[in-house]
Amino acid sequence: MPDFAAWIASAATMIAAMMTAANLGTKITGWGFVVFTVGSVAWAAVGLTTGQPSLAITNGFLLLVNLFGVWRWLGRQARHETGSESAEQRSRAHAHVPSLYSGASAIGANVFDGRGEKVGTVVDTMHDCESRTLSYIVISQGGVGGAGETLRAIAPDHLAFESDGIHCDLSAEQITAIAPIDEKAWPAVAPPALASNSHDLSFASNSKGLFHAQA
Repeated sequence: MPDFAAWIASAATMIAAMMTAANLGTKITGWGFVVFTVGSVAWAAVGLTTGQPSLAITNGFLLLVNLFGVWRWLGRQARHETGSESAEQRSRAHAHVPSLYSGASAIGANVFDGRGEKVGTVVDTMHDCESRTLSYIVISQGGVGGAGETLRAIAPDHLAFESDGIHCDLSAEQITAIAPIDEKAWPAVAPPALASNSHDLSFASNSKGLFHAQA
């Protein structure tokens, strides 16, 4: 029994660590904490059956932490995500692109060039406090797990927020030609818009500074 529980605990802990570290979204992270909970229960069982009270007590505490994680990511955060997704879907009722777009869903979203090819992922969005508009987005290109990545800032004039990600009217070559930014010192002002070579998309801004493709 202790050996079986130890194998379950080890497997659950490793799987859960990968699920949460991958940052694949609210639900995956939440289920990672569910698997962590299984691992905590198994480790506590090992501690109780093998006379290791410290192991049992430690994992009893971690069980409470993991249950909080389950509530945090599969309860509270999941409800918020569902609410933002619902607003976005309803805003798309009369157009092929949404008039509302969740800021949380922009983080980690794929970025596509004017030909529809993926060119990076969104790291963050920066907003102008005075005008209350989107100032620029920062995208990550290359690297593995954040190591060796290149960060670039793209002006919102080039962006279309759509259901499958963020589309840019620049070519992959134009995006690559944008000077990389210092990962510890992002631009204090919006980068200038560039001349676009794309003839497939037309872009316009709305009053809130979110940019979307015109029908």
